[in-house]
Amino acid sequence: MAKKTTMPHMNVLLVDDSSLMRQAIGDIVKGMDGLNIVGEAANGAEALALLKTLSVDLILLDIEMPVMGGLEFLEQARRYCDARVIVISSVAQLGSNEAVSALDLGAQDIVPKPSGVLSLDMKDTRSAALRTAIEECAQGW
Repeated sequence: MAKKTTMPHMNVLLVDDSSLMRQAIGDIVKGMDGLNIVGEAANGAEALALLKTLSVDLILLDIEMPVMGGLEFLEQARRYCDARVIVISSVAQLGSNEAVSALDLGAQDIVPKPSGVLSLDMKDTRSAALRTAIEECAQGW
């Protein structure tokens, strides 16, 4: 069982078109004290609708999604909340155009994830990077 990390209380919104990724990321978040998943969305449009009704402190966001992608979501999200955003994406690798755009639009951090079938190893290979990004986001909260 993963060691729990003490965090300030933060409401988390998971935004990823893959239900398997939402589950894997959700399992990581649930292993961290103080974090509460208040909603999940399969695309940016669903996430925007949730922001109108939920109190959200942290958004864990994919970039490539149908209907509305993560970058378009980021452009519009500030109208509804000032939540911190961590991008978890296979296309937003550090230094990529997508990563630069996400950071320019207010994302606090980028955590690369494997793509395709390799996404199933998110919990094993990316867990530490995601935990660190969340902890850094929560500093000073």
